[in-house]
Amino acid sequence: MSAPVPARKDDRDPGSGRRPIVVGLDPDPARRTAPAWAADEAARRRLPLRLVHVEGVPTPGDRRTAVPPSWEGWNEALHEAGKKVLEEAAEFVTARHPGLEVDTLLAEGDPVWTLCEQSRDASSLVLGSHHLSRRQEVFGSASIALPVMARTRCPLVVVPEPEHTAQDPPYYVVGVDGSERSAAAVDVAFEEAALRGAGLRALLVWEHGPLRVFDERGPQDESRRLLSEIVAGRHARYPEVDLHHEVIAGHPVQVLTEASEHALGLVVGTRGRGGFAGMLLGSVSQGVLHHARCPVIAVPTHG
Repeated sequence: MSAPVPARKDDRDPGSGRRPIVVGLDPDPARRTAPAWAADEAARRRLPLRLVHVEGVPTPGDRRTAVPPSWEGWNEALHEAGKKVLEEAAEFVTARHPGLEVDTLLAEGDPVWTLCEQSRDASSLVLGSHHLSRRQEVFGSASIALPVMARTRCPLVVVPEPEHTAQDPPYYVVGVDGSERSAAAVDVAFEEAALRGAGLRALLVWEHGPLRVFDERGPQDESRRLLSEIVAGRHARYPEVDLHHEVIAGHPVQVLTEASEHALGLVVGTRGRGGFAGMLLGSVSQGVLHHARCPVIAVPTHG
C-alpha cells in the first residue's frame, strides 16, 4: 500500500500562499529535464509553474541565418528567440500536465539577479545542469547554478541532463551536520519523501582529523546521538517515511555523491547571505552540485 500524501506546504502554513515553482529555461529545446521535473512537482503540489527566460546571446532556438545589421534588429531577434523558447516550453509542460497553471516571464539583464529576485516569492527554483565531462560542467545556458545557490531565498533544485535512473523503491538522501542549515535541509527532505511516497537516508559524515586518535568510538557515538536527535521529531511528523539514518566515515562530498547515485534527489543545506559575501559557499554544497548525478536540492538559511 502506498504511503499517504501529506498536506501541501501551503496547507501547513496558511500564511505562505500558493507560491509558484519557478524554472529557469535552457534555450536548447532538447533539454527538457528541468522543466519536466518542475512541472511534475507543481502538479504534485498543486502549485502554479512559472517559466523564466532571460534574453542574452543568440540561442539554438533562433535559427536565423543572417545577423541583424543594427542594434535594434539584434535586440528584436533576441526578443523573438526568447519568446519562442517560452512558447515551446509552455506547450511542453501543459502537454505533460493539462490544466497546470502556467505563466511565463521574458526578462532582460543578468540571469542570476533575475532568478534570485524570482526566488523571493517562489516555493522552489529549478535549473538544469549539463554534464560535459568529469572535469567540466555547464549549468543551464550560462553557468549560473553556483551564484544562484549563493543568493537564492528558496530551495534551489539543480536537475541533471540527461535524466538519471532512480532505484526502486525510491528514496532521497539528506546530508546532516548538526547545523541550522542542515536542519532546514532535513525538513525539506522529509517533506519531499512524504510527498512522493519515498524513503529517506539521513547521513552524517564523520571525517577523521589530521591525526587519527586511537579510540574514535567517543566522537562516533556523539555523532550518532546528534543525528538521532535531529531526525526524531521530524520522523514523528512524517511517520509514513521509511527512514534510515547512519553515521559514515569519509569525505562528505564523496559519501553523499555515492549514496545518492540512484536516489530521487540529494538534499543539502547552504547558508545564503546575499551580495558578494554570499558567494562563499560551503565546500560540501559546491562539491555535490558538481558531482551528483541526481537532482540536488540546496536549501538556504539566511543570517
